[in-house]
Amino acid sequence: MNLRQVFVSLLMFGVAGLLLFMYLQAWIEGQHTASGEKLQQQITNQDFTLPPPGTQNKVVQSGHVPPGRSRQEMAISGSRHWQGKADSFGAVAVSLVSRLSDQQKISEPPLSQFREVYLPLALRPLNKTLVKGDEWKDVGSTQEKRRSFLYEFCQKYNSRKKLRTHLVHMVSRIYVEDRHKVLYCEVPKAGCSNWKRVLMVLNGLATSTHNISHDDVHYGKHLRKLDSYDLKGIYTRLNTYTKTIFVRDPLERLVSAFRDKFEHPNSYYHPVFGKAIIKKYRHNADEEALKTGSGVKFKEFIQYLLDSHRPVGMDIHWEQVSKLCYPCLINYDFIGKFETLEEDANYFLQLVGAPAELKFPKFKDRHSSDERTSAEVVRQYLKELSKEERQLTYDFYYLDYLMFNYTSPIV
Repeated sequence: MNLRQVFVSLLMFGVAGLLLFMYLQAWIEGQHTASGEKLQQQITNQDFTLPPPGTQNKVVQSGHVPPGRSRQEMAISGSRHWQGKADSFGAVAVSLVSRLSDQQKISEPPLSQFREVYLPLALRPLNKTLVKGDEWKDVGSTQEKRRSFLYEFCQKYNSRKKLRTHLVHMVSRIYVEDRHKVLYCEVPKAGCSNWKRVLMVLNGLATSTHNISHDDVHYGKHLRKLDSYDLKGIYTRLNTYTKTIFVRDPLERLVSAFRDKFEHPNSYYHPVFGKAIIKKYRHNADEEALKTGSGVKFKEFIQYLLDSHRPVGMDIHWEQVSKLCYPCLINYDFIGKFETLEEDANYFLQLVGAPAELKFPKFKDRHSSDERTSAEVVRQYLKELSKEERQLTYDFYYLDYLMFNYTSPIV
């Protein structure tokens, strides 16, 4: 064999080797990609329980959020009917992340892989060992009925439609009281000002609810919200603290908000909401009304509420409770109602071991001389609306009416 034949043979062998190497490399990369996508799908579809205290430190050591990522991006949470699976969040997460790391050699923190984490809807019993006296028996029985009703409703509702939202956004209205391990979701116009006063006393920030001003309650920033904690802190508290929500008949709450914000001088709601509402919905509005935003009529307010192209956004004072507190995603342990506010609140305080001398305050936070918004007051305001507007307003709060078993109004 001459030199030229040897050279050609070596060249052909080298080309064949190169082609073989490229084929193997492409095959290996394809396998890694498929495995990664399959595992990511497992993570997305997995039903997770809330982690037992201490489990999450196996996954996240410090709740660190990587540069360029928000907490919202790291923890999207949605609802799924709880099937009672035995796998804990920590064990499943560690297993999946370990396998993913071995195959893809990922360097980012493991929890950044979790785009959808499902919270359980397990109904846990209330601890009533601290309740003293038989007079609370009926209140306790009513409470169990409310809890069961909401639990069963959410099971049926979630079987038809999955609600998904960012975990951190979902807990953004929840206030934390660490001493007595209480989580309170704020629903404006349902006793929230006095509830914040109670939480401040429970937390040792005040000695009496009567010594706390309205501004201190709402603008003092004395209480922490659940979204201010890292993911481990959020999960631990959701899993171990007593979670409560206080609600109110939706249309009573709506009318109460309107009366408070638009029928009294207000340096925020008049110029921000009032001016925009009058400009869009009042024909031939005078210059003074357009300038100040004062004097919004209830019918104009409802036109704004029902408008899919609102000139200004929604506000927590008339936002649906289903979007403020997510009661089908967060399984609240205690459901109080404004209609039985003091009775429910004082029973709850016993449940969590509050000082015996602490009672829920009876005073009206603002505009104390005004008549409280009752069913009769609501009827008077609804007379300003057409039959269609009344029906659409009820439809707007339809889910809240169903969730909390309120009687639908005659519209």
